[in-house]
Amino acid sequence: MTPGARASAAIEILTRIDSGESPPADKAMADWGRGARYAGSKDRGAVAGMVYGVLRRRGQIDWWLKRLAALEPGETPSARLRLVIWLALGEGWRLTDMEASFTAAQHSASPIDQREKRILIELGSQEGFSLACQPVAVEGNLPEWLEEPVTALYGEDMARQLSAHGEEAPVDLRVNGLKGDRETLIARLAAEGIAAEPTPLSPIGLRLKERRPLTGLASFKEGLFEPQDEGSQLAALLCDARPKGQVVDFCAGAGGKTLALAAAMENSGRIVACDVSEARLKRAAQRLKRAGAFTVERRHMSTERDKWIKRRAGRFDGGFDRVLVDAPCTGSGTWRRNPDQKWKMTEADVEALTAKQSAILDSAARLVAKGGRLVYVTCSLLEAENEARVAAFLAERQDFFAHPMAEIWAESIGDAAPYPGKADAENLRLTPADHGTDGFFVAVLGRKL
Repeated sequence: MTPGARASAAIEILTRIDSGESPPADKAMADWGRGARYAGSKDRGAVAGMVYGVLRRRGQIDWWLKRLAALEPGETPSARLRLVIWLALGEGWRLTDMEASFTAAQHSASPIDQREKRILIELGSQEGFSLACQPVAVEGNLPEWLEEPVTALYGEDMARQLSAHGEEAPVDLRVNGLKGDRETLIARLAAEGIAAEPTPLSPIGLRLKERRPLTGLASFKEGLFEPQDEGSQLAALLCDARPKGQVVDFCAGAGGKTLALAAAMENSGRIVACDVSEARLKRAAQRLKRAGAFTVERRHMSTERDKWIKRRAGRFDGGFDRVLVDAPCTGSGTWRRNPDQKWKMTEADVEALTAKQSAILDSAARLVAKGGRLVYVTCSLLEAENEARVAAFLAERQDFFAHPMAEIWAESIGDAAPYPGKADAENLRLTPADHGTDGFFVAVLGRKL
C-alpha cells in the first residue's frame, strides 16, 4: 500500500468509529483487516498507528483545529481533518509529503484542499501537540466532564498518569498452569519465533518483546496460554482461590478470569461462571475446553438478581468461599487499548453503571459463605466506580469488612513479587504509569463468621 492508500484506509476506519454504528476501535480495525487481504503486516501496522494516534490525541487535535479556525461554526471535526493534524504533528508529514501522497491514485486519499493546505502551512513550525496554554483536559486528551474526577484522583501527578494511558499497551500472556509453567512456555514460544519474558508482578505472566499474532500458534491452540493483561492476572490471583474450593465468577463474560481461577484451583473443587450474556458464556466454553479446565459450570442468569442466587443463598447461606465480581464498568483503565471509549462515555453512563455495580455487589454478597470473601474488581479509574461503591456496600452490610490488601497479597502472591500498593490501603489500584498494567481496582471484602 502507498502512504496515501494507508491514509485513506485510516480515514475510512476512523469515520466508521465515529458513525452511528460506532464499533470499538479494535473491532473496526479487525473488520478492516479481514477485508484488506492485500495489506501486509507493515501496512496494517502503519494504518493502526494512524488510527490509534488520532484516537489517543483527539483532545489536542480538536483543540488545534479550533485554534487554527479550521472549522465552520457548528462543524464537527471530520476523520480526515483529524488525520491531517495527526500526520503533521504526530508523524512529521509536511505539505509536500501530503501533496505527493494524497493523489486519489491507487486507492489513495483525494488531494488536499485549500483549508488543509493552510492548516499544514500554519503547523509547519510546530513540534508536537502541546502548548503551554492548553487547558488541563486538552493536555490530558480528556472530555471536559472527566477533568474534575480525574484531577481529584491524580492531583499533581495527573499529567504523568494520563500520558501513560496514551501509550500503546504491551501484549501480556497468562501461562496456563494446568498445562505447564513459565519457563517451558518461554522455550516453546521461542521455538515458534516469539520472544517473551516474565512479567514483573504476576508470577504467572509473560510479556511479549514485540507485538505478534498469536491465535495461529500451535501453543495457543493447545491451550498453553491465554492473552491477558498483567493487571487482570493479578486481580484473579488476589481472589486466593484454592484447590477444592467453591468459587463463583459472578460476571464471568467470556471467561478470562474464570480460566485463571481454574488453574489456581488445579482443576479441583467447583467454579460457577455466571453472566447475563449467553453468547459470552458460549465463547467461554470454547476457551475452557482448550485450556483443559473441567470443573467450571456455566450459568446463564436473567439479571443480577436471578432466582438461582436466592435459592442458593437460602439453602446454603451462601456457601461459596470466594465470589468474584468483575463488575461492568466504564473501562477507563483500558484507554491504552480502547482510546475511543473515553469519547463515547458520558456522565449519565457513569451514573447508570454505579447503580448497576451496587446492585450486583448486593446480590453477589448473598452467595458468600461466612468466613468467605467477596472480591470486587473493575478496570476503571473513577472513584465513583471503585472506592465509593465499596464504601456504600460496607455501610449497608455490617457483616462484611475490608481486608488490608497487603495481607491479601502476602497470602495469595507472597514474595513472588513485591507488593505494589500502599502498605495500609484497603484496596489496590494499578495504573499504566506506576505498574505497566491496565488501570485496575481490587478490593477484598470478608464476610464475618
